[in-house]
Amino acid sequence: MTQPIGATLPAWTARDLPPTEPMVGRFCHLVPTDLEHAANLFAAFTEDRDHSNWTYLPYGPIENIDSFTRWMRARCTAADPLFHTIIDNVSQLPVELASCLRIEPTVGVIEVGHLHFSPFLQRTPAATKAMFLMMKRVFDELGYRRYEWKCDALNTPSRRAAERLGFQFEGIFRQAIIYNGRNRDTAWYSIMDQDLSGLSTAFEKWLAPDNFDSNGGQRCRLESFR
Repeated sequence: MTQPIGATLPAWTARDLPPTEPMVGRFCHLVPTDLEHAANLFAAFTEDRDHSNWTYLPYGPIENIDSFTRWMRARCTAADPLFHTIIDNVSQLPVELASCLRIEPTVGVIEVGHLHFSPFLQRTPAATKAMFLMMKRVFDELGYRRYEWKCDALNTPSRRAAERLGFQFEGIFRQAIIYNGRNRDTAWYSIMDQDLSGLSTAFEKWLAPDNFDSNGGQRCRLESFR
């Protein structure tokens, strides 16, 4: 055969679905989302006074706890998306939602999404640690091949976050979906299994206690360790 083809994968087998065991780190831990988290999550999300955290999500703003609880019951209790609540280790309070979605065990692909970082977790080591814990579960624990991040192409903070965490830009899918009555061009990013070793070293160096001053400020940026 003279036609080019992809590399053969004779040892590949379908992987397991993500488990529901907690993911535990120094700054935070992740547990399966439960309706018991609703009150604390809603309180954390209401700290976003101008509702800007909801702009690029396909739902919300959700204005009251009853509506939020109904939304959680309808959207956050399925196997895919598999939602996790991120709990801050200092306060022991739920402060963020994140999920694994579009889970494809037969080909080893998972997307991270439905990220809702409350003001309590934004730009903190806990936020970075949470993303690292999810990444390590996908690759180290489950042996998946590809980890995806997708967002509205106009969502500059999300795109910067993806790049900071080591996701590689793959392009724009124009007019990919309609949400909230608006067009969305979708920016695609990914990390491959072979990328994890170098990224893990960078995350561990950045998260090390000596990379933070007495006020909790970072001494070196995460990107500087890659």
